[in-house]
Amino acid sequence: MTDTLTTQITGFLQDVVKAMGITLTTTIDEGPEGTRINLEGEEGGILVRRGGEGLQALQHLVATAFRRQLGDDNRIVIDCNGFRKDKDAELRQMAQFMAGRVRLNGGTQEMGPLNPYERRIVHLAIAEEAGVASESVGDAFLKTVIISRRS
Repeated sequence: MTDTLTTQITGFLQDVVKAMGITLTTTIDEGPEGTRINLEGEEGGILVRRGGEGLQALQHLVATAFRRQLGDDNRIVIDCNGFRKDKDAELRQMAQFMAGRVRLNGGTQEMGPLNPYERRIVHLAIAEEAGVASESVGDAFLKTVIISRRS
């Protein structure tokens, strides 16, 4: 992702949180999975209440406002005080646990309902596990991930 686009998105985020009446600082992490913009500060709790609904709404706003510039190749994740990073680690750990259960007991395990971002985290975690596979099932925004033995 270009520095100009990252700067535009960061400015947009600062404007939105300022309009909400809160003050947060931003840091940017570039990683193999895309760009992560971290919002940090004591007032960040407002965004992570109720399971991070505010943070999800902010993520959606950024995705909508910058859809054309981001295209399909650029991934951007908005985080606040490490909330999403912790949830990602929790999802990966749960996927690994479920994969272990499938390998041990056979059958299938279900995780969900999950949004597209969460499903991606689970599918990537399962792809690293030997002997198991995952697939998304459902026809809505929120889908269930089925983990089964690889055939």
